[in-house]
Amino acid sequence: MPTNPNYRPVVAVAGATGFVGQALLPALKSRYRLICLTRHTVHEEESACGLDVSWRQCDIFSLNDIEQALCGADYAFYLVHSMMPTARLTQGNFQDMDLILADNFARAAALAGVRQIIYLGGLFPPNQKRLSRHLYSRREVKETLGAYGVPVTSIQAGLIVGSNGSSFRIVTRLVKQFKVIAVPRVMLSLTHPIALSDIVQILVYCLGRKETYNRCFDVGGPDVMTYLEMIKQTSAVMGYKPRIVTVPTILPALTSWLLSFFTKSPKALVAPLVESLKHVMVAKDLVLQEQMNLTGLPFKEAVKIAIKKDDGQTEFIKPPKVTGNKSPEKEVLNVRSVQRLPLPAGKDAHWVARQYSQWLPMFFRSLVKVKVDQAGNCYFYFFFMKNKSLLDLSFSEDRSFNDRPIYYITGGLMAHLNLLPHPGRLEFRRVLQNKYILVAIHDYVPTLPWFIYNLTQAPLHLWVMHNFRRYLSKKLLLARE
Repeated sequence: MPTNPNYRPVVAVAGATGFVGQALLPALKSRYRLICLTRHTVHEEESACGLDVSWRQCDIFSLNDIEQALCGADYAFYLVHSMMPTARLTQGNFQDMDLILADNFARAAALAGVRQIIYLGGLFPPNQKRLSRHLYSRREVKETLGAYGVPVTSIQAGLIVGSNGSSFRIVTRLVKQFKVIAVPRVMLSLTHPIALSDIVQILVYCLGRKETYNRCFDVGGPDVMTYLEMIKQTSAVMGYKPRIVTVPTILPALTSWLLSFFTKSPKALVAPLVESLKHVMVAKDLVLQEQMNLTGLPFKEAVKIAIKKDDGQTEFIKPPKVTGNKSPEKEVLNVRSVQRLPLPAGKDAHWVARQYSQWLPMFFRSLVKVKVDQAGNCYFYFFFMKNKSLLDLSFSEDRSFNDRPIYYITGGLMAHLNLLPHPGRLEFRRVLQNKYILVAIHDYVPTLPWFIYNLTQAPLHLWVMHNFRRYLSKKLLLARE
């Protein structure tokens, strides 16, 4: 970083349009130059909001995008979670999507020379052996962000009380819409909410402080309560008096469906949150806040501020407008598929890619042929259609590494080309200290009619990946013997 005393460090914020990001940007603006990352289209006239703030369009699923977006950044905030699908058809779970996003961000941050990543994650229960998928994913993200040498400061918070926070919004919708609220017994677990304004102060405080590098800090407000008590206190502040009835705990899947239906919240968002209700989510200590002398806002005060809709903010940095016209991603019937496979000891991602091209014809008993040329390009054929390939995958030597070979979809009867901002691609990515391989298809646009694709090719791909996983698992067992 330049030693010029007038130099203002550059801070990149991934998740800048989220409710935490929107509250954080004004708090940073006076001391830093900001790079705000967004998935939405950024028109040239919107890219610069004054000399100190610039918006950059960035799909974090694209390593190339995030490398360009972080260019010039000294520090970076990672406020991203991928619970919502980003393609017309998404195959895979949010944990693996989160893992790819974090891996891309960490690689790009290391390449850009970023000095610190600040990650806003979640609290963990005392017993971490049986974590919910949501919490396990956050632990993997934290590990992955630090995998390429950039110091990571992890801020671990429970429910953040802010007007646009997904969890808090679910609570307020329940309170507003129902005179009787049935609360499963699982909601008697303790939680440790914190005000959005306190989170912002904590994030800003950690920025550039070397004593926070490579450390995790639990944070929370002054009040520890059950989810049931949270609903009661929120009701009181909002002026509602619903009758609250405690009922036996029902299946998480049913709870998720009911909560999604009645609060009009996406099930993909609600389900992981419901699964985490069983855990006691209380900060182990508040060491960082003690250093800051930050007690935090009481829960009721935080709710009063949140229901004003502006979260008490006096300054806003407007994100780029999302126009009424549909983006290419919305119009095109595209596919993203991410599958986690075991990685045998001593093998790398290139080995898995080669194994896949050799295993596939054997699995289909020569119904499907795979031709690999000297450059590593792969061509897939039906055995009776030797002159017309089903899919052409061109190996990219420039964008590939030993732990991440990538193939671009460049032709074939089964793929439309050039309909999206990013080309379709297949990658094999080594993650989590060589434990796993993520096989990911991004921005693939099939040529089959959509309903036929969903009934045939889509489930066929999952079936193939399931069997390839079994094949690699056998290799893993043999390597251990």
